[in-house]
Amino acid sequence: MSKILVIEDESAIRRVLVKILSEENDAYKLDEAEDGLAGIEKIKKNDFDLILCDIKMPKMDGVEVLEAIKKIKPEIPVVMISGHGDLDTAVNTMRLGAFDYISKPPDLNRLLNTVRNALDRKLLVVENKLLKKKVSKNYKMVGESPAINQIKEIIDKVAPTDARVLITGPNGTGKELVAHWLHQKSERSKGAMIEVNCAAIPSELIESELFGHVKGAFTSANKDRAGKFEAANGGTIFLDEIGDMSLSAQAKVLRALQESRIQRVGSDKDIKVNVRVVAATNKNLKTEIDEGRFREDLYHRLAVILIKVPALNDRREDIPLLIEYFSNKIAESQGVAKKIFSKKAIQRLQEYNWTGNIRELRNVIERLIILGEQEVSENDVKLFASK
Repeated sequence: MSKILVIEDESAIRRVLVKILSEENDAYKLDEAEDGLAGIEKIKKNDFDLILCDIKMPKMDGVEVLEAIKKIKPEIPVVMISGHGDLDTAVNTMRLGAFDYISKPPDLNRLLNTVRNALDRKLLVVENKLLKKKVSKNYKMVGESPAINQIKEIIDKVAPTDARVLITGPNGTGKELVAHWLHQKSERSKGAMIEVNCAAIPSELIESELFGHVKGAFTSANKDRAGKFEAANGGTIFLDEIGDMSLSAQAKVLRALQESRIQRVGSDKDIKVNVRVVAATNKNLKTEIDEGRFREDLYHRLAVILIKVPALNDRREDIPLLIEYFSNKIAESQGVAKKIFSKKAIQRLQEYNWTGNIRELRNVIERLIILGEQEVSENDVKLFASK
C-alpha cells in the first residue's frame, strides 16, 4: 500500500485531491495536513511514499517544506501544487529536487499520471538502496593471477570515465562481477545500476522492458511504465547477454547511445537519458555480425573498451583463493562450521576440468562443505566433485 500525504491549506482543494486519489486506487492510503508545519511533523513521524505540497501556505510555504523534506527524508518524491501565479516558483522547485508540479485546478489525467510516475520512481529508489547493500558483500573479485590483475588494472583506469565497456567470456566466469566493479568504482556509484538479462526476456517484450511503454501501446499495457534506461538515469545499465538481443531492439539501443534519447513503446515523445552502458556476452559478436544477427555499428559503439574474462581453467592459480573465499561465505550462509581443505584436495580441485567455470567451482565447494568431512580430503573431492 502506498502512503500519500497531501499538504494543502485550502480545505476544498485538499478534499478534492484526497477524493480523486482514493477513488483511483484503493491501495493508496491518504493523509492530510492543513499547512507546512503540520506536514513536516507528520513526515518526521511517518513513512510516506509520496507528498503533494502546495506552494503558497501560511506559517511555512511549499519551498521551505520541500527544502526541509530533502534534509529529513530525501528519498521521498515531492509533487508541488501551484496556482497560476506560482508557475515560476514551481519550475524553480524542480531545481531544488521536486519530482514534478501540477497546476490548480488539477487536471485529472495529469494528476494521476504524475502520482503513478512518482510512486514508480520511489519504488526504484528503494530497490536500488537494497541492491547497493548487497553489492559489496556479493561482488568481490578474488584472484591474483596475471589475467585477473590485468582486469583489475583496466577497471581502475576505465571506471572513472563514461567509456562504454563490452565484457566477453564463457558462461560462469564472472562477467556480471566485472560490471559491478566498474559501476562501484565509477563516479556514477551513487546512482542506480540496472541489470537486464537480454536472453531471459522474450523478443516481443525486450523493447518495453528497456524503453518503457505508454498506456494502450499493446494489449496488457494498462498504464504508463518507465523502462530500464529511465531507471538507470544518472547511473549504469548492464546489458547482459546482449548477443541475444533482437535486431529491432539493437536499433533502438543504438539510437539511445547516439542521441542519449529514448522513446517509450507507443509514444513519439523523446526522453533524455544520461546512462553509462556496460554490455556482456558469451558469444563471438564478430561472427554474429558476419551472419547478420548483430549490428556492426552497435558493436563499435559498445566495444570502446573490451574486457575479456578468462575461463577458470586458464587461471588455476586462483583456485586456492577461491576455495577459501567460497568456504567462508558458504559456511556463514549455511550456519555450519568452516571446513579445512587438505593440500591434496586443493591440488585435486586445481586439476579438475572446470567447464562450468567459477559457478561450477562454487557449487562443488558448497557440496563438499555440506556432505564432506570436517577436513575435506582428496577422496571427498573424487566422490563429490564429479556429481
